[in-house]
Amino acid sequence: MKDPFQVIHDTTFRLLKMAATKLPKDVEGALRAAHDNETNETAKTQLGAILTNIDIAEGGIPMCQDTGIMIFYIKVGDKFPFIGEIKSALEKATIKATAEVPLRPNAVNPIVGGNSGDNTGKKIPWINWEIVDGDSLEVTAFPKGGGSENVSIVGMLKPGVGLTGVKKLVVDNAMSYMGKACAPNIIGIGIGGGADIAIKIAKQQLQRPLDDSHPEPEVAQIEKEIFDAINHTDIGPMGLGGKTTVLGVKVDYAMRHPASLPVGVAVQCWAARRSTAVITKDLDVTYITHPVEGN
Repeated sequence: MKDPFQVIHDTTFRLLKMAATKLPKDVEGALRAAHDNETNETAKTQLGAILTNIDIAEGGIPMCQDTGIMIFYIKVGDKFPFIGEIKSALEKATIKATAEVPLRPNAVNPIVGGNSGDNTGKKIPWINWEIVDGDSLEVTAFPKGGGSENVSIVGMLKPGVGLTGVKKLVVDNAMSYMGKACAPNIIGIGIGGGADIAIKIAKQQLQRPLDDSHPEPEVAQIEKEIFDAINHTDIGPMGLGGKTTVLGVKVDYAMRHPASLPVGVAVQCWAARRSTAVITKDLDVTYITHPVEGN
């Protein structure tokens, strides 16, 4: 008989290992396409170094020395029978992955200082919970690097600036940090809601496949316009010039207060770590983002 805690724990451990050592196919494919299309020799060299790094990491070592702060996105069915096992399993899997992958310990106490040494501590791993219809559990491991996180912002705009102001905020932010976020980047944008809602929506967008677009044509157009604008800046890989500054721009929104226009901008580096699996009520596991290794 399968042990639900062990299944969730082991699945999460594998997700963390896969996220740290192998990019999802859409991100790797976008980087290889950027390399093939690049004419700037410096940019081509930078992209070549990234691709070499990716190939080396497939041997089972992290693709970047910054293996991120531990974040999980959980979609759990309201009829999934093992909800009580999830939080503990995620925490224990994080400790195991830190020791065995290994992952760099990145959980530092901001008040008294000190690193926990195992990527756990007060409110970390951070777990984003979503209750959905059904009887399965979807786990996404999303270890988020510090360099790109440092240039993420929330802008509280005046409603009168409209979408022009939103686009300007995002492009101006990219121009201000240039190569500090290890470009090519992926940018998630959340419009509306409130300050906390906008940045949560923005970070959620970083999980979307690069080859999708928003189902609402008006939003998809904003994605395209910002994507094109930033790639025309010639910031390029690592800020050294070139055609590809962003691999993708993803936008979503929430209804806003009449007096507010919050905009969250979440920036992801080229090492876009994410890995997802689904666990059924019978404890069968399907790996979504890394099916070759997982299934």
